[in-house]
Amino acid sequence: MGYYLNPEDVLELYESEVEKPYFVDKTEMLEEMIKLIEHGRNYISVTRARRFGKTMVAAMIGAFFGKGADASELFSSLKIAKNKDYEKHLNQHNLIYIDFSRDVEECRSYDEYISTIKMRLFDDLQAAYPNAKIRKEDALGATLRIVSLANKVEKFIFIFDEWDYVFHKDYFTEADRGRFTAFLGGMTKGRAYVELAYMTGVLPIKKYSASDTMNHFAEFNMAKSDMYSEYFGFTDGEVDELYQRYLNNCASPAFSRQDLADWYDGYAMEKGGSMYNPNSVVFALTQNELKDYWAKAGEYEELKNYVTNDIDGVREAVMLLAAGEPVEADITEYASTATVLRHRDEILSVMTVYGYLNYYKGRVHIPNKELQMEFDRIIREEPRFNYMRELEKESERILQATCDGDEETVGRMLAVVHTTESPLKAYNNEAELSGSVKLAYIAARNKYDMQREDQAGTGYVDYIFYPRNRADDGIIIELKVDDSPEAALQQIKDKNYALKFQGKIGEPPLTTGRIILVGIAYSRKDKVHRCRIDVVKS
Repeated sequence: MGYYLNPEDVLELYESEVEKPYFVDKTEMLEEMIKLIEHGRNYISVTRARRFGKTMVAAMIGAFFGKGADASELFSSLKIAKNKDYEKHLNQHNLIYIDFSRDVEECRSYDEYISTIKMRLFDDLQAAYPNAKIRKEDALGATLRIVSLANKVEKFIFIFDEWDYVFHKDYFTEADRGRFTAFLGGMTKGRAYVELAYMTGVLPIKKYSASDTMNHFAEFNMAKSDMYSEYFGFTDGEVDELYQRYLNNCASPAFSRQDLADWYDGYAMEKGGSMYNPNSVVFALTQNELKDYWAKAGEYEELKNYVTNDIDGVREAVMLLAAGEPVEADITEYASTATVLRHRDEILSVMTVYGYLNYYKGRVHIPNKELQMEFDRIIREEPRFNYMRELEKESERILQATCDGDEETVGRMLAVVHTTESPLKAYNNEAELSGSVKLAYIAARNKYDMQREDQAGTGYVDYIFYPRNRADDGIIIELKVDDSPEAALQQIKDKNYALKFQGKIGEPPLTTGRIILVGIAYSRKDKVHRCRIDVVKS
């Protein structure tokens, strides 16, 4: 067994994952790979943010298919063992498994880097196939073809983990990166010896490679494709099961099941539902603590620089995102390099690719509390966000005035937020008024789960604030443009929005305090904000 060819340690890597107390069986992904091998659609790239289990999935695929070690004992108790083609494919394939970030730390040039990888694979092939007349000066694609033909069309499964390593290191030039994608394409494109080529990394291939070098790969990225998502993030059902294990294992549980959702859920899928950040869930359960487990990496500082330098007005978008407001974005295209971003949507796209944002139906948003803390950190650390910090202080006054029924103060302070020297000064329609209201109530996020356009009663309420402490008041806000606050307040009552606080049948109400009804109206003609407040019992 070799270094890259049928390596034994791939099984050890996956086995160590299976033995962990909060392991989740994702071997149904192997059924998808079997289909690709059987049907010949065999070039696939799955890109995900860091800490979404990419390497573990790659190791699982390698351990199952590769001939390097007998994995029957490991997989016999997992879901894939029920597949009708289980024995046909278990450890029956030649595997070339390359982690492009592994054991190359000392390389400081592209030629040194790629030569190290090529020589290791060449040595593996030479040792395994001594009858093949191969030469070290040949390209790897030619070498593999010679090996294949010399052994009655021998075939290989390729797994390329961290394919985008060269895009994250400053000492690789753009020319080097082009040579690298040509190297990958030369090994795989149009090659009869390829049974399956599976690539994984953070960056989307089609915008980080030459136009035709890697176009044989079908790409499934975090921003725009649901396919395979359930094999990387955790589903609600999986987290339910993990939380029950946590309750069984932990003598003094420190958080609720809902807390896990608030902190780590929120990566919405086009087909419905959402995914949890798997690594953060496991860390929280293992350490019995909810906190920000987002490991800082080079892209954090890079993206922070784009934000604080306000490239193409991206700081305005970040302010709205930090307030909990979704932002429209076109992320159908990504930046053409890893280091030069010139447009707002490019920056938001890369934030989505790295997992800092979630994209859903044309808008990006901060997915959960863990990532909210990352954005809050940028705002705290950057002097150019002084306005946001001052706004949060003013927001506490607005929230208190709302609870006190002080209509005049709420209306006056909303006008200040809407018209002050801020990116929101040009807002003049209901959607943009909604954004300014969300900023005005930004302090509420510390005590409330703030939902926009939530279904309630017989309609959809503009804003509803669910208190995290059931003893606190609930708040409902309805907005009107060029209408009256009384009309907004009447709509809340007519559509019975307050019924939402009763919760589900058989469960306790969502608040035992008051329910505060807030009608807000804005006149585009005279730029006046008016407010009416009423209170009902829960």
